[in-house]
Amino acid sequence: MVNDPISQEILNNLKSTDTDFVLETIEKIRESGNRLIMEGIVDLLHNTQIPEIKKSILNLLSELKSKESIPLLLEAIKNEKYLAERKELVACCWQNGLNYNEYFPVFIDLVINHSFLIAFEAFTVIENMYGVISDEVIDQEIAKINNALQQADEEKAYLLRGLVTIIRDIPEKSEFSE
Repeated sequence: MVNDPISQEILNNLKSTDTDFVLETIEKIRESGNRLIMEGIVDLLHNTQIPEIKKSILNLLSELKSKESIPLLLEAIKNEKYLAERKELVACCWQNGLNYNEYFPVFIDLVINHSFLIAFEAFTVIENMYGVISDEVIDQEIAKINNALQQADEEKAYLLRGLVTIIRDIPEKSEFSE
């Protein structure tokens, strides 16, 4: 339960049957950047059949700039409830430009264990990572990748071999850092 009355109001507004009102609410969320409503936003993405609302939510998530939203977005990605939205949620990770290196193994697992489309989005997140990842973690993930290569189809094997090439060269700093 959300204790913040403004966040609660926003969550209630997202449940409206008035599409224009919901779109206005999503725009307000963009302006306020309130991380407490992330679950409500992802639920709405999952439950709505209205393309304009889906697009507005995905635009919002692809423009996140708050580091506090990273664990919440990763929770949604890992939640089986949102499997139908997983590809789009993973794409939002590389689109918003936040640093997900703390979740490096999660994205490796997405490449290994999911469809090519989700794997490709996760590969793109890894390709855009920066920061220090310990040699131990990299070695563990390379072992996982090499193991997965034995059962991978041609498309997936291409991505996995590409991962082995790029993960040892993840830059310490983003080329877009201030």
